[in-house]
Amino acid sequence: MDAKSGAQERFTQAQDDLITLSHRIHAHPELGFEEEKACAWISETLSNAGFSVETGICDMPTAFVARAGSGPLHIAICAEYDCLPGIGHACGHNIIAASAVGAGIAAAQVADEVGLSVSVLGTPAEEAGNAGGKILLLERGAFTDAHAAMMVHPAPMDVVDPSIIACSMFHVRYTGKAAHASAFPEHGINAADAFTLAQTAIGLLRQHIRSTDRIHGIITNGGDAPNIIPAHTEAKYIVRAKTLDELDSIKEKVQRCFEAGALATGSTLEIVGGDKPYAEHRSDMEIAQFYQRNAEALGRVFPERGPAIERAAGSTDMGNVSLALPSIHPFIGIDSLPAVNHQPEFTAHCVTQAADKALIDGALSMAWTAIDMATDKQIRDRLIQRKASEVTA
Repeated sequence: MDAKSGAQERFTQAQDDLITLSHRIHAHPELGFEEEKACAWISETLSNAGFSVETGICDMPTAFVARAGSGPLHIAICAEYDCLPGIGHACGHNIIAASAVGAGIAAAQVADEVGLSVSVLGTPAEEAGNAGGKILLLERGAFTDAHAAMMVHPAPMDVVDPSIIACSMFHVRYTGKAAHASAFPEHGINAADAFTLAQTAIGLLRQHIRSTDRIHGIITNGGDAPNIIPAHTEAKYIVRAKTLDELDSIKEKVQRCFEAGALATGSTLEIVGGDKPYAEHRSDMEIAQFYQRNAEALGRVFPERGPAIERAAGSTDMGNVSLALPSIHPFIGIDSLPAVNHQPEFTAHCVTQAADKALIDGALSMAWTAIDMATDKQIRDRLIQRKASEVTA
């Protein structure tokens, strides 16, 4: 039996449990850095499969690393398991987590035979938008020994190299002065008006931004009562651009719009966060081609990359990983259209038969890709030499 068949046989033994794990995480959604149940369930599954599991790594209670194999090529498989507020697993992180576990279990079965070390890395709070789990794990050394990293992400369709752009999320806070809105309005400083002016300025700014830039946000506190001049208002905003370099310029322009609101109303402005932005993702195309061939062998179909796929740009802290070491982050389709990511309808699609099939295909495609990286001399040597050169630099 060859290595890929051995990996598939082991995965098949675990398949039903992995589908149950995916549905269990889906039924108990947890926000970023609060994923206590998911972290425990995933860790237990990997421990029962023979992995050495360490939880609470890098000073994050809901992060973990599970290790197996002792080969010279170390592949990190990333698991995400946080949800979105209000709409649960509308980005399919239950599938991401279970497919990462499945890929790890399958690859571990043949790891020593092909020369692999496998880590399944639990990465909390991907939806945070700033200082996500992978960024903190990178900073604290969790990826130091890995030669490459991978994960799959549910989407309406399969895309091997999706458009993933840089982003920065930050909180905006205005402080004014309360007063009776009818009797003594002249004694107040309207912090809500500051937001109105800032949003108007951002609307005008849109004429002068790149087609690849994005600006969007929500007001989280608009005041307490209509007969009180709002003294405190708050919002969360996300700014995106194609690259980190381009992000700096658009973020500066947007923050000037917020400064204008403060200046015009006499409010004071505080901007918090945005200090650890998500980077653009750069796929290692040699690894991506291995993944696509393996996924196609399982019957996955990759449509031509047209304008719609190009424009459908999201962001992830996996981008930061990709700038640090060779990585892939392909989309795996769950046949959800017209429902798309971050819609309640997509949440429902993440526990369908198509979603379970995506879990299976994603896990096997990643396991087989890890085997390809270990057994193809050219890519194995490239990855090992790259890491060696970083160590000696």
